[in-house]
This record gives sequence, C-alpha cells and structure tokens, in this order.
Amino acid sequence: MKNKQRILLGGIIACTTIFLFGACKKDNSMILNDPHNIHGVISYKRSFPDLNATHMKAAKTLGIRPISSREEAERSIGRLEKIATCDTYHLDSLTHSIPYLVPKANALLQRIGQNFLDSLTAKGLNPNKVIVTSVLRTQNDVKRLRNVNGNASANSTHCYGTTFDVSWKRFKKIEEHEGRPYQDVSPDTLKLVLSEVLRDLRQGEQCYVKYELKQGCFHITAR
Repeated sequence: MKNKQRILLGGIIACTTIFLFGACKKDNSMILNDPHNIHGVISYKRSFPDLNATHMKAAKTLGIRPISSREEAERSIGRLEKIATCDTYHLDSLTHSIPYLVPKANALLQRIGQNFLDSLTAKGLNPNKVIVTSVLRTQNDVKRLRNVNGNASANSTHCYGTTFDVSWKRFKKIEEHEGRPYQDVSPDTLKLVLSEVLRDLRQGEQCYVKYELKQGCFHITAR
C-alpha cells in the first residue's frame, strides 16, 4: 500500500513539474517575442476629439478655395502637390476624392507615415504602411458622395486640400526584400501604435485629429 502511495505521489510530482516547466517555458517565450512599449491612448474619442469647426478653421487658413473639378486641381499644381504610394504610406484606390494636398498637409502625411514605421521598428514589430483612404474632394466629388451617403458634409475640410483620412482598420504590410514573409502584426496592435504617433503630433500642434468610428479612419487636418 505504501509503495502504491509513493508511486502515486511521484506521478503527481512529475506531472506538476512538467506542467510548471511547460508554463514557464511558454511565458518566457511570450516575454522574448512580445514587442514592448505599446500603450496606445486611453480613449480614442477623448484623445482625438477635434470637431469639424476646429478642422474647418485650420483648413480655411492653410488651404485652397474649394475647386469644382479634377481638371481645376491639375491646373493648381504649385498650390497643390500630387501624392502617390511611396515608401512611407500607401494610397488607397480613391472613389470620391483625388490625390492632391497643400504642401504642409503633404509634409504632415509623410511625417505620419515615417514616424509610424520608425515606431514599429523601435517596438520590435514588422513594418507596415498606413493606408490613405480619402484626400482632396472637388465640389463634383462632394455631390457624388452625398448621393450615396446622405450624412456626408456639403462643406467638408477635404475640399481645402488640408485634410486626409488614414485607416485604422487596414494597413499595408511591407514584404521582406529577399522574399521571406514577415510575421503578421494584428490590426489592433497597429492601431495602437498609430494612435501614439498621432497623439504626439497633435500634442505638438502639428495637426487636428478626429476619431471616425463608422468610417474606420482618423480624420486629420494640418495646422
């Protein structure tokens, strides 16, 4: 009987040791692989509360007057700069806007993209680019947009070339140069890192930011 008790007790100790060792090993692996210093913001709405009136004041100060057509935008090169997918951001397929910004907004967009990439590197995360989903809207674009979205503003800051939207749902993964795929980073983690970047730029008085829940984007205006 005593031998059976010893065998049973030995088995329990062995199983407990294996379990604890496995748990410790798993925890150590997580510590080694998890990126660090990812805090995000306490609340997206409270951290990015800038309403349309605030954006509009900056847009009218820095921007162009609203234009009627895409042809007019092309004639405004100098006051406007054409943007395209580059090393720091990815331009989405635009349906109700055109790829032009005033120089200060263009510089802000590039800085956001570069700061985001730098922050990912510093945190041990694989590189992703922000995706720009909306840029300059002509008056014709606004009319077409309001036909499909009755809530769209007839007097949007997008009409002044100072404003762009950056998705917080989707990001463009950068592929490794030699063809080996990078490990995926979850959109939620990328959103947290992007929120840190935008919070710092907003606190540095570089931009106004509104968190758009339904549209899945950060609405950003240079200031």
